[in-house]
Amino acid sequence: MAATAADQAGGTAAGCEPELSDSLKTFGAVLKALRESAGLTQEEFAPRVQYSAAYVAKIEQGRRFPPESLPERAEEALGPVAAKVLAAAGRSLRRKAGLASWFVQWAGIEEDAITLYAYECRGIPGLLQPEGYIRAVFERNLPPLSHTQIEQQMSARLERQTLLVAHPNTAFSFVVEQALLERQLGGVSVTRELIGHLLDIGSRTNVEIQVMPLLQEDHAGFEGEMYLAESPDNRWFGYTEGHRSSALITVPSDVSALLQRYGKLRSQALDCRATVSLLEQMRGAL
Repeated sequence: MAATAADQAGGTAAGCEPELSDSLKTFGAVLKALRESAGLTQEEFAPRVQYSAAYVAKIEQGRRFPPESLPERAEEALGPVAAKVLAAAGRSLRRKAGLASWFVQWAGIEEDAITLYAYECRGIPGLLQPEGYIRAVFERNLPPLSHTQIEQQMSARLERQTLLVAHPNTAFSFVVEQALLERQLGGVSVTRELIGHLLDIGSRTNVEIQVMPLLQEDHAGFEGEMYLAESPDNRWFGYTEGHRSSALITVPSDVSALLQRYGKLRSQALDCRATVSLLEQMRGAL
């Protein structure tokens, strides 16, 4: 049975990383069988479908939602019959995916993105969370998680964060509410580590972090958090989360509305230099 939205939602900020669904694992097993029948290793197959070997491995493990273009890209390497099998499996997967696969699909889009935007008002974005903050989040999860589950979720989230280093040509932009830092989730030591972590990550040339000040009369984020990603073929996708629910947004007009709101948020937040100054001031006051 696939994981519920409550189990897997919040892979961005507050909740757990996605659990593997049976349908995704089945698709992965089919892809692996077809690849091995063609006598190809993951390392040999990956460049033929224009993905990394690590990405192919995650699809085969059921940890990533397969891109719609995969069957077409795989036809030359695996043959027309195998491509038709993959296409049919992909259509079935998309019919059955529902809520439980939304974050898994977003994680694949996120990993492939050439541009990634995030606005958060609930918790620090998952890609920016240091280990202490991650632990504090999962230790406060309801229903409670076991020690083993917490360790598993922490490992999964830390693995996702390698995107910031592994993809130096991807432009990352984050707008985070100042209130999330003032809250001091997990205590003073966790908050001090968090601020230091944000300063370190924000110094990377491909990462911009902006803080939205507590007082801002003009604020475009009153409808809540949002995530946006641009794919290598320049398509934009949106992603939002709520209690026990999440949604992948693909309709161009809806994604356009999110892009307009995010652009306004960036203009309303402190710029990167002012953000650094505020973070240093906040850290010094702890």
